Amino acid sequence: MTTEYETFELGDILLQSGMTLRNAKLAYKTFGTLDADKSNAILFPTWYSSFISENQWLIGEGMGLDPAKYFIIVPALFGNGQSSSPSNTPEPSNGPRFPNVTMSDNVSCQHRLVTEHFGIEHLRLVLGWSMGAGQAWQWGVQYPEMMDALLPFCGSSKTAPHNVVFLEGVKGALTADAAWDNGWYDKQPKTGLRAAARVYAGWGFSQAFYWNEEWRQLGYTSLEDFLVSYWEGFFLGGRDANNLLTELWTWQHADVGLTPGYDGDTKKALGAITARIIQMPGIKDLYFPPEDEDWAAQHIANSEVRPIPSTWGHFAGIGANPVDTEFIDKAVKELLGD
Repeated sequence: MTTEYETFELGDILLQSGMTLRNAKLAYKTFGTLDADKSNAILFPTWYSSFISENQWLIGEGMGLDPAKYFIIVPALFGNGQSSSPSNTPEPSNGPRFPNVTMSDNVSCQHRLVTEHFGIEHLRLVLGWSMGAGQAWQWGVQYPEMMDALLPFCGSSKTAPHNVVFLEGVKGALTADAAWDNGWYDKQPKTGLRAAARVYAGWGFSQAFYWNEEWRQLGYTSLEDFLVSYWEGFFLGGRDANNLLTELWTWQHADVGLTPGYDGDTKKALGAITARIIQMPGIKDLYFPPEDEDWAAQHIANSEVRPIPSTWGHFAGIGANPVDTEFIDKAVKELLGD
């Protein structure tokens, strides 16, 4: 896990649950230089289980997120191990006692980073993949006048029931390991982490991806090699079980309708979005299907649903397939007017 990031001290924050997260910290990294008039800022939040460095694939010279043109802020989700998390919070709120954090809680703190720390009043673009997309949706509802455009890809404004069920499988795998010990483990429950990886493997990529053996493009020599080296390797690569469960709770309970002032009315919340938005579901995403985006688009005035035509399923949005990356980058450039 990279330590190349900065930390914004939030102090004590009152969460939507009514709990207080004390001495909260928001990890972030920036790319590029903020203009004198602070008009070139972009926000690109992290996704489930990811570290800040794993967002860098969409940032680079000649790309839409070009640091030579824009000031790109990558804030980390609470629970990712860099921002305040079960693994880095002192007693008594450590481990399984870490409070539940909502999408709205995350975005409220990111808003403080943007406005209080950087003095930025307007963003050119808010974008993200998976849970990063969920945060982009949340930004569009919670601070509708603050950005020119939104680009959520392979994510949703509300976690669908089928998606909740998928995550119950991940949760069940993590917590079934006796070493998990109700969250009070001394060593990571690696059997549970390996099992969670196997659950995830069947959902992250599409049926066509596996049928066509497209994992070979990533350098794997057999299906089992892919399951062990890629999937198990990912979950064992510095991920903490309690951190994963914290972010999983946030994901399961994601719904822009729960934004303060909307009383659970997701349709009304979506109607508050004023920024131009391109919704980019993966056409074969198994838990953020295009149908969910079509439903959301009905309630937004200025939206376009532009599916990613890929067999890579949900992972069309992780930067592993150059064709998909180019498709997403083209939309970034379009929204930025480049």
